[in-house]
Amino acid sequence: MPGRNALTPWLPALLGRLRLWLGLAALLVGAAAAGAPPKELTIAVANTPLSLPLFVADSQGYFADEGLKPRLQECVGGFRCMQLMFAGEADLATAADAPIMFNSFDRADFAVLGTFVVAHDDTKLIARKSAGITKPQHLTGKRVGAVLRSSSHYFVDAYLLMNGVEPKSVTALDLAPGALVGALASGQVDAIAVWEPQGWQAMHRLKDDATLLPSRGVYNETFNLVASHRVIGTRDAELAKVLRAIERATRFIRARPAEAQALLRARLKLDQDTVDWLWQGMRFRLSLDQGLLRTLESEARWALREGHVPQGKVPNFLKYVHTAPLRAVNESAVGLPQ
Repeated sequence: MPGRNALTPWLPALLGRLRLWLGLAALLVGAAAAGAPPKELTIAVANTPLSLPLFVADSQGYFADEGLKPRLQECVGGFRCMQLMFAGEADLATAADAPIMFNSFDRADFAVLGTFVVAHDDTKLIARKSAGITKPQHLTGKRVGAVLRSSSHYFVDAYLLMNGVEPKSVTALDLAPGALVGALASGQVDAIAVWEPQGWQAMHRLKDDATLLPSRGVYNETFNLVASHRVIGTRDAELAKVLRAIERATRFIRARPAEAQALLRARLKLDQDTVDWLWQGMRFRLSLDQGLLRTLESEARWALREGHVPQGKVPNFLKYVHTAPLRAVNESAVGLPQ
């Protein structure tokens, strides 16, 4: 058996070969990682006309142009979409400002990446004439169906206060989004606060018994792309690609509205009368600015005042936005400090 001195001349050569093998292995691992496709992103998308930029980006190949193939998982309303994200079933979600505000009182593991539409009358208050409701003041003592912790919930109180009706004089019933129209038609409730396209469906189902109460100016709703902290920071490059595809989609909608409307009809199985009904109230543009923060702060003060959230203080909503991906796409679209 050779002694230690006999092996000594061979050690430099052995170490050199070992370093060479380790270097080659590292190169091979790096090349494999670089060539591997990125992990698929799942986006929980509310099945509402407000999600149109996501539908356009998908159908027009804008995601594919960015090297992405996200899975769009449709859900009923932004509140449900955010629940799917929190449960780990989606990385991103589309949601209105109210679900973002409500969740900010419970958790801090998400952030808004951008607003892609502002709707001036997406949420509506529809009542039954047979319940004796033809104007806002008739809601006193009535049952109003809404989706609690959503834009529907906020809209009801804002509507009542703006029209001089004490919210506590109205019985608010928490209903699932898909149950609102049926509850109104069956007489379970006297009115509903509902977003599109369920508003249009309610008007057509009740026909002459439906009253659309005037609500323009009550609430300008934002619809936003929200991300889980699982992907924020670690996958910002992919998030920027998602936003770039959405920005292209908003430009498409503004430049080619007829084609965008045709896509919306096909995606949500709507007719042109429905699309015409809701189209004028939507403004598609990608941004992240003070307007969103002001809306969230106003809603948070309302939620605290009315006891809809645990007593505390208004959250610092700057902590609930992540500007880096949108800055990489369009610096001028960001009106917030870094």
